[in-house]
Amino acid sequence: MALILLTNDDGMEAEGLRILEECIEGLGDIAVVAPDRERSAVSHSLTLRSPLEGRLVRDRHYTLNGTPADCVIFALANVLISPPDLVISGINHGANLGDDIMYSGTVAAAREASHRGIPALAVSQAYDETPIRFDKGAKYVRMLVRTMLEQKSDGGICLNMNIPVRRIRGMKITRQGCAFHFPHFNSLDRNGPAGNKAIENAEDRRKSGILPDYEAIMNSYVSITPLQRDQTDYDTVESLRKVVPRLVRRFRLPGMGLIG
Repeated sequence: MALILLTNDDGMEAEGLRILEECIEGLGDIAVVAPDRERSAVSHSLTLRSPLEGRLVRDRHYTLNGTPADCVIFALANVLISPPDLVISGINHGANLGDDIMYSGTVAAAREASHRGIPALAVSQAYDETPIRFDKGAKYVRMLVRTMLEQKSDGGICLNMNIPVRRIRGMKITRQGCAFHFPHFNSLDRNGPAGNKAIENAEDRRKSGILPDYEAIMNSYVSITPLQRDQTDYDTVESLRKVVPRLVRRFRLPGMGLIG
């Protein structure tokens, strides 16, 4: 049977983590390593200057006095006998879309797993002024987890899944929409200034032909964004290849032969 590691950034007692564990029950053996308290927006930080202490709170459920990325590292080194088939981080209290991805502890835990060659999934639930409902997207989470396990997803894969507030219309494969921050994506007034700006930004960025993540959420679709490890800006690489040699010649700097 598959081995699945669960973690999050909201802590062991978070409702989203409980719903996640319930919704994937039966798909594999489950182990949980989660922070001992809420650790939102810690990004990919690691604990380096204080000792990490794991504590068994119940069967195969450990808390750690560290960050979400610490939890993955600790689990691989100290809890699991063999690497898991899948790491799932979530379900987070609030969406992780656009530029907010780089601040997210939820996404960072999934990235840490994928960096270590383990398929990973980050799951977040958007909300508005009404109480958050983690169970709305549970069947979609289970479907995606089952598919990833059956297909034995490539070790480098890292998916960022966001669930909308309102009745789900379906699923969309999306890209990271590099837009300004707005804290609760589905409370956005699409008829107001911020809403208009978001739609305009989405239109401007459709050159790739892939829908931005936040637009999918605003239109009540589950957003699935594959994240890659390589953050190189290849367009700028080509520009620099043209500019840097000219600068070297102009300022008579050594090392011109080292320019790629």
